[in-house]
Amino acid sequence: MTRIRHSSVETVAFGSVSAQKLASKLLLLVLLFAQALAFASSGSSAGEELRPNILFAISDDQSYAHTSFAGSAFVNTPAFDRIAEEGVYFSHCIAGSPGCAPSRSALVTGRHHWQNEQSGQHASAWLKQYVPFVDEIRRNGYFVGRTGKGVGPFQYARDGSDGLWREEDAAGPELSEIRYDDPESEDVRPTTRLSPTDYFANFESFMGKRPAGAPFFFWYGGKEPHRRYEQGTWRRLGKKLIDVEVPGFLPDNEIIRGDLLDYAVEIEWFDQHLMRMLRYLEEVGELDRTIVIVTSDNGMPFPRAKANGFDYGIRVPLAIRYPKAFLGGRIIDDPTSFVDFAPTILELTATKPREMLPMTGKSFAPALRSNKSGSGVLESEYAFSGRERHSASRYKNWGYPQRAIRSEKHLLIWNAKPDRWPAGAPQRIDPEQANSLLPLYGLDAAGKHVSEWAFTDIDASPSKSYLVEHYDDEEDGAFFWHAVGKRPEFELYDVEEDPYCLLNLAGDRDYAGLEAKLKKALFAELRETNDTRVVGADRDVFDSYLRYSPMREFPAPEELQR
Repeated sequence: MTRIRHSSVETVAFGSVSAQKLASKLLLLVLLFAQALAFASSGSSAGEELRPNILFAISDDQSYAHTSFAGSAFVNTPAFDRIAEEGVYFSHCIAGSPGCAPSRSALVTGRHHWQNEQSGQHASAWLKQYVPFVDEIRRNGYFVGRTGKGVGPFQYARDGSDGLWREEDAAGPELSEIRYDDPESEDVRPTTRLSPTDYFANFESFMGKRPAGAPFFFWYGGKEPHRRYEQGTWRRLGKKLIDVEVPGFLPDNEIIRGDLLDYAVEIEWFDQHLMRMLRYLEEVGELDRTIVIVTSDNGMPFPRAKANGFDYGIRVPLAIRYPKAFLGGRIIDDPTSFVDFAPTILELTATKPREMLPMTGKSFAPALRSNKSGSGVLESEYAFSGRERHSASRYKNWGYPQRAIRSEKHLLIWNAKPDRWPAGAPQRIDPEQANSLLPLYGLDAAGKHVSEWAFTDIDASPSKSYLVEHYDDEEDGAFFWHAVGKRPEFELYDVEEDPYCLLNLAGDRDYAGLEAKLKKALFAELRETNDTRVVGADRDVFDSYLRYSPMREFPAPEELQR
């Protein structure tokens, strides 16, 4: 087991600890023990701290492994590390979906995305009835604002004709006016592909507008590390290919390593703005009165990660700090679900919801207030995730419906439509010639990959292009098929032994009992939450919701080239 501690990126490898490192660990234990004594003697209780501030920081497309606290050697995240070290780190946080819109929908409503109709689906409409917790805490006297990405992409009301739609983003009113691309601003970004929004400056502006004495809730929605990378930015920042750990579902070469370093640059930019926010709060005496929550909406934008139910698609970082009431230095290993965020924040802010629909999630505030670590701290044994449509990637805008159940050590995925291509169709109708198909796999006459032509649930990237262009290689072709090939109805993984989800154990007699247990728990949850894929009169209703983002046209499955 490896843990990375502090921004100096010290590695502690159990079983091979030097005397100096052992002394450091003993000192840390003494400090934590002293903190525990102070915490216990203070008599802290929920009643004494009813209205803490909340800084909610959420990155866009970051897998759980990619913080220096989690052990990554090529990503440096001192702000996240501080929150994790001084607060509570959740090692198995499971996003509501491997895609941003449905995942964020689950987070703010406390309901699985499949419970929210089109308001849980990518690039569809947000209906007024799906009230987010943000509205409730605002009614409870919180000064609310956000910067960067909110709850989206969704289509909010455009005019009076959208009478059933919500007008304001479900994350609250936006403050993103201060930008790096303003002619009067100094642009310190290492690449203009990073968001032009100056997240920290907008947070500082928000704090300046805050009414005296009012608690605040601020949503910091970084647009990084979502794809828009400038290839090779890592070189200008002195990063090294040798430091990269390539996930086992990707080939290990300089193209993939460089792509991962450009991804790391964006995570670090998000973390730098978070650090500036933390330092500001410390300077004005508000940090220890503020619950700081740091997470991401789904996994990394690489093949077989984002838009997939595997661990690198749904497992994300999560750390929460609040020294007034939460004993720090703890790691909780129980699976934590996004649907639990809304009820937790409502409890921590002493807010009784008045307009929200019934929530599926349960508050984990008692675990935060406890002094417990490890497993068995949370009430639930499982966390759930799922997806429907991600991008416009198949005939008639069909999605790839998945439902997943995650225990601490195992993952079961139900692929409800295993006849569909999981990464999108391998061939697209030519937008310039309606009766013509573009080349299979998106390979042009020269053998170069054009991302918009095929497998469009995978973001365009050097990694995607490499996989497609080497689909028939003896050595690397397997990575292509792992990413885009059709999958069986059920997949079962021992994620402790197989974190890259490469060995499907479903159907293995040695795992029959476990598979049956997880299936029973998964379908019980789906029935209890009225998932129309299981109990609905129209099992395919999710495929019918309108998409308000750009569309692509694809041939019927039987019309694809063979």
